[in-house]
Amino acid sequence: MEIKGKVILALPEQSGVSKSGNSWKKREYVLETLDNFPKKIHFDLFGDRADQYPIAVGETITLSFDIESREFNGRWYTSIRGWKVDKDNVGAAVNTDITGGAVPPPPVPDFTSGGSDEDLPF
Repeated sequence: MEIKGKVILALPEQSGVSKSGNSWKKREYVLETLDNFPKKIHFDLFGDRADQYPIAVGETITLSFDIESREFNGRWYTSIRGWKVDKDNVGAAVNTDITGGAVPPPPVPDFTSGGSDEDLPF
């Protein structure tokens, strides 16, 4: 599943050692959707993904995630575990030509020279 939103909170990193002796790491975040009625969604990045996808508060991201529920002592807990984060690069788009090079913007005509009405471009 995927959802797009703005990261509004980054919680402190958690780490430890499992019963089998393996170390683990988890980073948790809160994302606010970009809907008319925004929703807040708590998610985490676990293990290597915690370092693979560094996220800062204020960034707009698209989160790919899995939802999992588990039972403990008669209560159910649901977690949203992110497995991929795509950061939106607003304003970073550059036109490219077929060869992949950047295309310069078209020249802007100079209308400040005070010419006659015959010089108008329309």
